[in-house]
Amino acid sequence: MSILNLHNSLNTYLILAAVLFGMGIYGLVTRRTLVGMLIASELVLAASSINFMAFNRFTAPDPTVGQIFTLFIMAIAAAEAAIGLSITIAVYRNYKSVDTEDLVDLNG
Repeated sequence: MSILNLHNSLNTYLILAAVLFGMGIYGLVTRRTLVGMLIASELVLAASSINFMAFNRFTAPDPTVGQIFTLFIMAIAAAEAAIGLSITIAVYRNYKSVDTEDLVDLNG
């Protein structure tokens, strides 16, 4: 397989999505700040979008299904970023920190 022909392979996109998904999960587990966790969750959503587009391109007979799912995921990611950032700002105003270790008071 030539390196110039990698874009025509489903495996290339699946590996890229798996790497992004792994990086996102690793970021969610290891990041201690809310902003870092929010960015890591965006990587997970980007990985799912790549999977939908790759399967749409290589296996689906209707080319619009994967694109619609990807647009839906992008809308969810935008809403998640807006809500996550507003929660982060509210937490910072109350606790003067976005470190998750300092937010133990939020436990019920």
